[in-house]
Order: sequence, then C-alpha cells, then structure tokens
Amino acid sequence: MNALFRPLARAETYTRWLHLLVSGVFASICLFVFPGTSAAGPLSWAGFLVLPVPILLALSLVPAVRSAEGVQARLLLTPGRSSATSRAGGSGSGPGWRGSAGERRATGPADSGISVAPARGWAERGHTALWLLVRVLAGTAVLVATVWLPGLSVWLVTGPGGWWALLTPLPVAALAALVVGVGAAAAQAARWLLAPSSEERLAALEERTERLLEHNRLARELHDSIGHALTVAVVQAGAARAAGSAQFTERALAAIEDTGRRALEDLERVLRLLRQDGPADAADATRRPALTEVERLVESARAAGAPVDAEVTGAVDRVPGPLSREGYRIVQEALTNALRHAGPAPVVLRVAARDAVLELDISNPLPAADAARTGGTGGGSGLRGIRERAALLGGEAHTGPADGRWRVRVRLPLDRLP
Repeated sequence: MNALFRPLARAETYTRWLHLLVSGVFASICLFVFPGTSAAGPLSWAGFLVLPVPILLALSLVPAVRSAEGVQARLLLTPGRSSATSRAGGSGSGPGWRGSAGERRATGPADSGISVAPARGWAERGHTALWLLVRVLAGTAVLVATVWLPGLSVWLVTGPGGWWALLTPLPVAALAALVVGVGAAAAQAARWLLAPSSEERLAALEERTERLLEHNRLARELHDSIGHALTVAVVQAGAARAAGSAQFTERALAAIEDTGRRALEDLERVLRLLRQDGPADAADATRRPALTEVERLVESARAAGAPVDAEVTGAVDRVPGPLSREGYRIVQEALTNALRHAGPAPVVLRVAARDAVLELDISNPLPAADAARTGGTGGGSGLRGIRERAALLGGEAHTGPADGRWRVRVRLPLDRLP
C-alpha cells in the first residue's frame, strides 16, 4: 500500500500536474478564441485538439522556445535534479547557460537530462515541435480529467444515491493515477525530445574538466602556501626555544607572523575562488605572487635558520605570467621540503631565465642513510605537485637524491605555453 501512495507524497507529482494543466489551458484558450468552434459534439472536440497544432509548429521554429521549454521541464517535471543556482545568460539562453545563444556554454549540471539551450538545427526544432504536441495533448487529457472526475465523485454522492455512493472514491483515485502516470510519461518524453545534443554534452564535459583542473590548481596552491607557513612556524618555534635568546625569539615571532599573514591571504583568495565556482579572473592572477618576489621566500627560509645561497639571473621580470607564478610555487614547495626534511641546512637556489628556457635548481644536503632509502622520484604530494606543474606548462621536473644532496631541477619553456 505504501508503494501506491508514495507518489502522492512527492512534490514532483504536483509540479508535473501544474505543468500539464498549463498545457491544457493553452489548448482551451485556442478553442475559445477561434471563431466557429462553439458547436457541440465531435467537431468541438476535434477543434479542441487540432486548433493548437499550427501555433505549436510555428512556435517550434523559434530557437528560444526550446530553451524556455527546457527550463519549464527542468523546474516542473524534474524538480531537484537541475541546478538551483542556474542563471540565465544572454539573449536566447536559459538557466544553466552563460553567454549568447551562439556560445551555448554550460554552467550548471544537467542531471535531469533536459537541455536548456536554444535550438540550433532543424532536427532540434523538429524535436521541439513533437514535444510541444505531446505536451499539449497530454495536458488536455489531464485538464479534462481534473475538471470532470471530481465532479463525477460529487454527482455519485448527491445524484443517484444508494450504493452508487460507494463508488465515490473511484474517480478521485483514477485522477490521481492519471496525474502520476501521465506526469512520469511527460518527464520521460522531455528527456527524449529535449535531450542535450552531442555538442552540448561535449561543451558541458569540457567545462566540467576545466573546473576540476582549476580546483586542482587551487588545491596545489593551498597546499604549498599553508605547508610553507606551517613549516616555517614549526622550525622558527623550535629554533627560538633552543636558542633561549629574547632577541632571536622576537625575530622568529616576526617571521612567523609575516608568513602566517601571507598564508591567510592565500587561503582567503582560494576560498573566494572556490565559492564563486568558476575560473580565476585576471585580477586574481595579478594578486598571485611571481618569481619577481622569490626573495621573499629566500628571506623566510633564512629567518627559519637555513642559510640560502640564492642566485637569480636573466630577465625574470619578463617571464610570462603563468610560468612566473607557477615557478614561484615550485620554489616555495622546494624550500618548504628542504626546511621540513633537512632542517636549517644550507640550501642552494638557482633561478635562470635564458635561451627561451626557465631553469629552477634547488638543492640541500641529504644524509647518506636517507639517500639510500629515498627513491629517485619521490612520493610526496608536494613533489608530485611540482612534476604536475612542470608537465602542464610543457616542461620537465626531476626530483631526487644526487651526489649526496636532494635536488629539484625544473626546466620550463619560455617560447610556448600548452
């Protein structure tokens, strides 16, 4: 019994009912305003069903009609399966899409399987026409049943009387079954006739991939920034406690404060980008640190007690923005690893921009026992992030022990970007 009454407890049953009633009302309006259709009998019913057809065929030729129908179908036939935060873009576009009608760029999930993009070809216009006919015919049947079946129940009570009153629930039950069944059939028909085209599915897949790549990049940045700040704080705090000097402790606290403040700025920026759920804009790119600020990382490592022999050669300020920003993060992660694993050991940093190649070389002493245990490529997430950054920029990265030192070597091409 629960299975029979469960559909009546769902909100989508009543939103589908509303969707069908609106379709039936459209057919009724066509019947009432067209002259010569007031005759009773089969002619009136034929006009009730045939008169809307030319209007629907004409409407299906308008590309934006497919978008409007998709919006209604998503909201009423499949509520809860479409994006609640979808927004209309330009002219002729519906929820879940941004830009003009020609761009057709998805911004919301299409879990409902119903497209909200305008029609581009005759095949989509034909599907729209067929959908409109199905919708109006189904809506007309539901509208007639909605008007007459409850009236029939009232008549069974007030009319014949006697045992006929026992049949009173049957028309209402029939109406409920009709609404549930026709509503489910209409939702399935919408998924068939208003389904996204292969181009739309490909565009949505590409945008989803871009969004995942952007989130992956932000996760790497957050790992590098927060990891660096925490490493510097731990090393500084340990050094200050061991030194037992008030002057050294004051310098350590200042370094921890500066590093922590910058990490908080990075955290707020990343969280802001994640909340807006879209690609970073140009303004955000200018706020991200670049190789021209690598001295800040060097000073932070020196403040943590690690002697850093840094050398920057070439026109680093002319390195393209994406390469410069990712190069900064690579240096940051390499210095963080040096502080975390080698402590206040001497670090050699070389940054060179020459011959259409950006070279980054960071190394620190590695005890022989650790060198014997460590693989040539490294398994940490930070080192994996360095290799991923280099690969995405068309370059290469090598991390691992070499001649008793841990070395990170990265080469990035300056004359091309992937």
